Amino acid sequence: MVLVTGATGLVGSHLSLHLLEKGEAVLATYRNPKSLSKTKALFQSYGKVKLFDALNWIQADIIDISAMELVFQQPIDEVYHCAALISFDPKDEEQLRKSNIEGTANIVNFCLTYKVKKLCYVSSIAALGNLKENETVLTEQSEWNPESNHSDYAISKYGAEMEIWRGQQEGLKVVLVNPGVILGFGFFEQASGVLFAKIKNGFPFYTTGSTGFVSVWDVVKIMYLVMKSDINGERFSVISENCTFKEVLFNVAENYGVSKPKFEISKSTTLFLSKLDWFWSIFCFQKRTLSRELALSLHAKELVSNAKIVEKLDYSFEPVSETIRYIISLEKQLG
Repeated sequence: MVLVTGATGLVGSHLSLHLLEKGEAVLATYRNPKSLSKTKALFQSYGKVKLFDALNWIQADIIDISAMELVFQQPIDEVYHCAALISFDPKDEEQLRKSNIEGTANIVNFCLTYKVKKLCYVSSIAALGNLKENETVLTEQSEWNPESNHSDYAISKYGAEMEIWRGQQEGLKVVLVNPGVILGFGFFEQASGVLFAKIKNGFPFYTTGSTGFVSVWDVVKIMYLVMKSDINGERFSVISENCTFKEVLFNVAENYGVSKPKFEISKSTTLFLSKLDWFWSIFCFQKRTLSRELALSLHAKELVSNAKIVEKLDYSFEPVSETIRYIISLEKQLG
């Protein structure tokens, strides 16, 4: 049996579907019962609702030792660790560390105790590291500089990776994937899905910063392939292309048939807006949506290499433009 943590998230739900299509028996964890209906709707969108019924669901939070003990008493051979907290609100620093670092440590410990054959961890390009002088492209070998400016989210994912490597040192077979910005269907109220929702509703601004983008379908296919291979103790940057935010937003607008964003917003303006966001969060008791680190990232010219995974698996990624076209065509089809 295969365990998927965080099976109601974007990656976890698509991964669960992919594993079921491959004939795997899947044990899937969730925290909130309300999220199950959303995952079922996703399966239904793909015409796979019968496969949803084949999932073995178990309610458990990765930071709850007692709950996870019950999970690992099942006959689990492989673990795909997708559960994570994603937040760029500085107020969530403690929660990020607890969920992403402590939670991952728990998964590693249980994998070691119950002799799990292999663990795949979903990290992020945010945890890759930092460019040195004269370097222009981030790779799996880029070194993490603790003195550089990192978001709390990035720090928590880097800390989680340290727990994975600890597990490897103690005898656990592991593989890590570091996806870029993940594009996928069914989660328009969170992560990259917010970009689609904003553009659809006429969002007028764009930036020209760049980063790596990838479809969720490529991410889960690669996760499955590396887990079924002899690969052990390696990490892989998983991106399709490096694109500017302008290119992505314009592409989304074209596929929706709405007006493209008209105004380029400068770094100084974005930083000013992040201060307003802080002010708003303090006096209106709202969660922050634009931290200083996120504001800076929207203008960073970040280039990430996918050469290692392409060479290792002879893998061909789906172009970002095709991913966007498919997501929006599916949304329109389903009404």
